[in-house]
Amino acid sequence: MKELWTTMASLMGVLAFAQTLLHTVIPPELRFAVLKLFQRLFNCFSSYCYYEITEIDGVNTNELYNAVQLYLSSSASAAGATSDRLSLTRGLNSSVITFGLANNDRLSDVFNGVSVVWEHIVTPRQSQTFSWRPLPEEKRGFTLRINRRDKQPGVLENYLDFITQKADEIKRKNQDRLLYTNSRGGCLDSRGHPWESVPFKHPSTFETLAMDPVKKAEIMSDLRDFADGQAFYKRTGRAWKRGYLLYGPPGTGKSSMIAAMANYLGYDIYDLELTEVNTNSELRKLLMKTSSKSIIVIEDIDCSINLTNRNKNNTNVSDMRSGPSGPVAPGDPEHNGSNNSMTLSGLLNFTDGLWSCCGSERIFVFTTNHIEKLDPALLRSGRMDMHIFMSYCSFPSLKILLKNYLGCDADDIGKEVLGDLAAVIDEAEMTPADVSEVLIKNRRDNDRAVKELLALLKKKMVDRRLRTVGEMEEVAEEEEKRALDSPKEVGGAATGGGGDDVEVDYKIGGEDEEDNGII
Repeated sequence: MKELWTTMASLMGVLAFAQTLLHTVIPPELRFAVLKLFQRLFNCFSSYCYYEITEIDGVNTNELYNAVQLYLSSSASAAGATSDRLSLTRGLNSSVITFGLANNDRLSDVFNGVSVVWEHIVTPRQSQTFSWRPLPEEKRGFTLRINRRDKQPGVLENYLDFITQKADEIKRKNQDRLLYTNSRGGCLDSRGHPWESVPFKHPSTFETLAMDPVKKAEIMSDLRDFADGQAFYKRTGRAWKRGYLLYGPPGTGKSSMIAAMANYLGYDIYDLELTEVNTNSELRKLLMKTSSKSIIVIEDIDCSINLTNRNKNNTNVSDMRSGPSGPVAPGDPEHNGSNNSMTLSGLLNFTDGLWSCCGSERIFVFTTNHIEKLDPALLRSGRMDMHIFMSYCSFPSLKILLKNYLGCDADDIGKEVLGDLAAVIDEAEMTPADVSEVLIKNRRDNDRAVKELLALLKKKMVDRRLRTVGEMEEVAEEEEKRALDSPKEVGGAATGGGGDDVEVDYKIGGEDEEDNGII
């Protein structure tokens, strides 16, 4: 036995020496060529065909890799696994546990009577001296093995299409919605993604949204037509996207509307923070990294960057550039050879230019409290197709809030009290957020909540009437001052003119002042 171990040790030493000698004498290129030759000979005599699906394709993430990973993590695929070892994962704050192939493990599947084998290949990535972005430390990919006798025309294409469709269904039904935000300064993570994500768990739905039911039905119908309109958009030659503008006073439910849209369609949300985007090129890269079936949100677009109306004469008009023909500010970085800053033209191309067609089934949602500040180029159809005014709380909206927070219908409230609420709600101009706060504070006592809400609505109605009267008095005083000053100015400027001329000039001047006030 001792002699056997001695012989094995000597043999191992000889093999180690031979390996070192081969690595020293034979160049790496020749070793690689010989290895490829043996691999080709093996493939010629092998009865299987192999297809590799890598995680990263060039500079972009391979969507087919993500689809295969999600498909193999489903319970139907795991039930047919030939291996007893699976990888269990659960994301941060996620309620869903997913399982899939462990590293370098295999799983069997059957499609239309054809047996296939998937293998998850994970190998260390060779160190690189230079890379324009950080790469993961491991190379990941799936290898698909199919028997040559089962390689019929169209089998592979149909199988991959089936995997993609199945992955989309699993993602929409089982996985949590995700809320993305762009990284600060356009930084990329280890996978080369400029977006950071967390599970999206906002409970808002169209049923709980405080809005006129007729308007809600119209919005839901428009969303459903968009989601089911792939054939329509392809037939008409339009990009499969749609834009919505939510505008109105603060506290009217614009963010809740976005959450309700995402939950209704099952889409992810990309919350784009424009202040973190430095250049038009960076904005395009962010768009390229968004997925299909998603909602791209730009909230408070009038406050993010200077995108006000170009027709207004203000000191900042030189900062707004709509293209090569637009005004250019002194020292404009886009025209002096330095780094470009993000412009209105870049945002317009982002929403409706050629780059907006790099994906499909996307919804753009913009929100603002002051629609008059936005440039008309942003408001036109094709960029903001549907304008939705988020108004103050109306009586139909109030009934929805009463049911949400107090659990009572209109029949549970006295007709007299209900009539008082209906009489004052519109004139009080109270936002749904303010109404909700009153109901939340008194949710344990319905009668007290309704009484306090009614008293607050009446108070706001009276305050609004007093403000209106005060504003009318101020306007009347200003008109009276102008009426007293105008005859003096006209009389001083006239040379020998009669009273009739003065009267005519005064009327014309008054009309001009009124017109200017309306504008």
